[in-house]
Amino acid sequence: LIESGGVIVFVGTKRQAAAIVQEEAKRVGVPYVTERWLGGTMTNFEQMKRRLDRLAELKAKREAGELKQFTKKEQLLIDREIAKLERFFGGIASLVKIPEALFIVDTHKEDTAVREARRMGVAIVGVVDSNGDPAGIDYLIPANDDAVKSIQLIVSEMGKAVEEGRRPGGPLAQEGKKGESKQEEGSEKTDKAKPKKEKQVESQLPEVKEEPQQL
Repeated sequence: LIESGGVIVFVGTKRQAAAIVQEEAKRVGVPYVTERWLGGTMTNFEQMKRRLDRLAELKAKREAGELKQFTKKEQLLIDREIAKLERFFGGIASLVKIPEALFIVDTHKEDTAVREARRMGVAIVGVVDSNGDPAGIDYLIPANDDAVKSIQLIVSEMGKAVEEGRRPGGPLAQEGKKGESKQEEGSEKTDKAKPKKEKQVESQLPEVKEEPQQL
């Protein structure tokens, strides 16, 4: 998915997982949600995109110093708006389209995200504990989603998978090379076989003797 240009969002809002998910997502450069999953994040993405654009616009103006034209009170209100938007949407600020997949820690807690993903046809890679429902989870990871060490291990492996998918010599590229090499081998075998067939055809032709013409 990653190698083909797809986008995956890491989701983990529970206390034990939030910091781990955020750290790993930032490390590998993927969008993430570690605050409350807001309803409509995917099912009403057009409205969500407006909020993301608003956040980007305000941050750009602040960095360019354009907010200095406002009063101190207005600047304070704008800073508060930026902080609020950053809190809920900062992790997915880079999203320009609905993602192809979600990686969810604790599908039971993130039931809103699961429902939206099912509705939008987004693949789900989910950590499912004994209290979770495995139905509808495309790639199920049965594990204890309350244990910090368990979460760290799984999230770390997901991060490694993302990195592996981005490498030029990733699994997909290697499969493509294998396919090309097989095609080349096949074509070479075909080329080698052709002369043999021609020789066989020539050997099967009867010899034609030239008779002297009678005057």
